[in-house]
Amino acid sequence: MTDQKRPDAAIRVARAAGRPIRLAGGIDVGNPRYFAEQVVPLLGEDAVHVGEIDDRAKQGLLGEAAALLFPIDWPEPFGLVMIEAMACGTPVIAWDRGSVREVVDPGVTGFIVRSEDEAVAALAMIGTIDRAGVRERFEARFTAARMAEDYVAIYRKLLTPR
Repeated sequence: MTDQKRPDAAIRVARAAGRPIRLAGGIDVGNPRYFAEQVVPLLGEDAVHVGEIDDRAKQGLLGEAAALLFPIDWPEPFGLVMIEAMACGTPVIAWDRGSVREVVDPGVTGFIVRSEDEAVAALAMIGTIDRAGVRERFEARFTAARMAEDYVAIYRKLLTPR
């Protein structure tokens, strides 16, 4: 729950779209004022902070979600939570920063947006994303086996005499 991950923006988007939202994660020990001042006032029956959760609870939360809102506000180098959502077949609505374009396939695994208004519009279209297709794309690109095979291929290429 940091200012770089913008849970306040996620709450505003969900609320504007008329959808409930559940936020999971600890409060940033380096900047607890952000959560207290920017997020707590937005919490309510439709916007609940469930705190830190374990992997099993995370799978349930992501798997039951209509979408993952990812209003990242910094150049995220990878964004593991996007991959975790896709593993559950859950589409991602992510702000166009950092690695988002490398992870999200627009119209296939979710939508890439630049503003809260665009995120609200994307959330209205989330039903057009095939959840089985999201999972298939995850398996094609991000499983441990797939990534290990890619590393092995690179090592073999480096070891091959020229």
